[in-house]
Amino acid sequence: MRLGAVIITMGNRPDELKALLDSVARQDGDPVEVVVVGQGVQLPELAGLAPGVRTVELPENLGIPGGRNVGIEAFGPGGRDVDVLLFLDDDGLLERTDTAELCRQAFTEDPELGIVSFRIADPDTGATQRRHVPRLRASDPMRSSRVTTFLGGANAVRTEVFQQVGVLPGEFFYAHEETDLAWRALDAGWLIDYRADMVLLHPTTAPSRHAVYHRMVARNRVWLARRNLPAPLVPAYLGVWLLLTLLRRPSAPALKAWFGGFKEGWATPCGPRHPMKWRTVWRLTRLGRPPVI
Repeated sequence: MRLGAVIITMGNRPDELKALLDSVARQDGDPVEVVVVGQGVQLPELAGLAPGVRTVELPENLGIPGGRNVGIEAFGPGGRDVDVLLFLDDDGLLERTDTAELCRQAFTEDPELGIVSFRIADPDTGATQRRHVPRLRASDPMRSSRVTTFLGGANAVRTEVFQQVGVLPGEFFYAHEETDLAWRALDAGWLIDYRADMVLLHPTTAPSRHAVYHRMVARNRVWLARRNLPAPLVPAYLGVWLLLTLLRRPSAPALKAWFGGFKEGWATPCGPRHPMKWRTVWRLTRLGRPPVI
């Protein structure tokens, strides 16, 4: 089973990128083929000089899903030149040398497994943030389970998934693109696993550090619902998230940006609409996360 890795970078973390590339190169088993995508920047020299690492330099920043889609296509249409693609944040680090072999084993043993979400742990404390456990019952990050979504910067995807349901929604730019792909994959019959033993070390951060966070989270939430949910569930899903946002009592500027994004989500095209089957809704519910939250 051939593995590839896609790493996108803004070129501003060369030391962390080198450490990540070294951790990928140290993986047991056959070498992992690597593509580094520069988002509107010239890549650090180290990426081009690392043995076996291919690079793609984009003239502009296409956003997280757009950059990763370029990385997918670097392995052929839908990534077909390899069997599985790892997506890794450029400031992350693979803690163990057997992660690639664990991926090969997982996908080989379960032909219905489409996506694996890794556990993200702080390199200093070893702690995993609750938001990095892709399920509602997230109090025990050491428990592996079937899930309904995955973490964008620490995962592995069978390339057959892309070939069947398409790549990430590039128009999202940032936020919720993983859930969009996850819902399409689940609707096509694939499974998603969260694996606590596959670890990416990554510094603890807050998603709100991104200037566009509140607007894009709200806009893309609306797009996600409009693209993927049966019509009766769209207002239920968005109503729940509106209530949760208000209960979290964001600052006035954050709330203003959120409502601006929410309005934008309704006023702008969301891309093709393919509502999931009702049996997929029931499947998500049985997995512990009905698509209204």
